[in-house]
Amino acid sequence: MKHFSEISATAERVVDAAEGLVQERGYTGFSYDDVAQLVGIKKPSIHHHFPTKAELVAVVTQRYAHRFREQLLAIEGRLSKAPERLSAYAALFERTFAHNRRLCLCGMLGAEADSLPEALANEVRLFFEVNLDWLSAIFLAGQRAGLIRPSPDARALAEAYLCALEGAMVVGRGLRSPRSPADVAEAFLSTVRA
Repeated sequence: MKHFSEISATAERVVDAAEGLVQERGYTGFSYDDVAQLVGIKKPSIHHHFPTKAELVAVVTQRYAHRFREQLLAIEGRLSKAPERLSAYAALFERTFAHNRRLCLCGMLGAEADSLPEALANEVRLFFEVNLDWLSAIFLAGQRAGLIRPSPDARALAEAYLCALEGAMVVGRGLRSPRSPADVAEAFLSTVRA
């Protein structure tokens, strides 16, 4: 499988188009025809860069996860307190959802995990593990600083928070609601602040 850092400019345009399609329609909801139309190239050109849809979406997921990790590091670099970091984390979901009610790429793929090719399902699982580890560390730091209630434990809070944000996107889209992931995050955080 290709690494996202090794793709050509044309392949990157294909990855960009596929990312948006997955966020809007899911893995099974788009075809190479859809990508070709968005990018303005012929379908065989896509196959030249990505012989299979699974390989294309694996590269999309790999790049998405890498960019997300970069944003987590940026949050750590500019904010020191757990509640601020957790609000900034929610803002990542808010920005995605504000773009035509797109869902988190891995949230959308996670809903289809049982029908995804194994390598792709592993990329999705890794995204969630990285996020849960990061959130657990932030909640634990907040608990140790007396800023977050000591119970439940940090891992349980991390799982609940991630589920709340992913769920806010799905429910918000389904209801066509103006309520956003940031609103849900604020409600959640108001219940766990010390």
